[in-house]
Amino acid sequence: MNNRLKVLRAERDWTQAQLADALGVSRQTVNAIEKGKFDPSLPLAFKAARLFRMPIEEIFIDEAAS
Repeated sequence: MNNRLKVLRAERDWTQAQLADALGVSRQTVNAIEKGKFDPSLPLAFKAARLFRMPIEEIFIDEAAS
């Protein structure tokens, strides 16, 4: 699954560690999601959407639906 997490984080000048703290996950988890090596759980995706104040679909892109 593609995502815009790295771009959104960079726009806010947040480190991976800062984003991880805000989401309640490890920095390694944020890194893996940003690199597309790990798909977040639905609760984590909703948490990210609330944090960035965006719909989930604007952050996470389902390649299969394209």
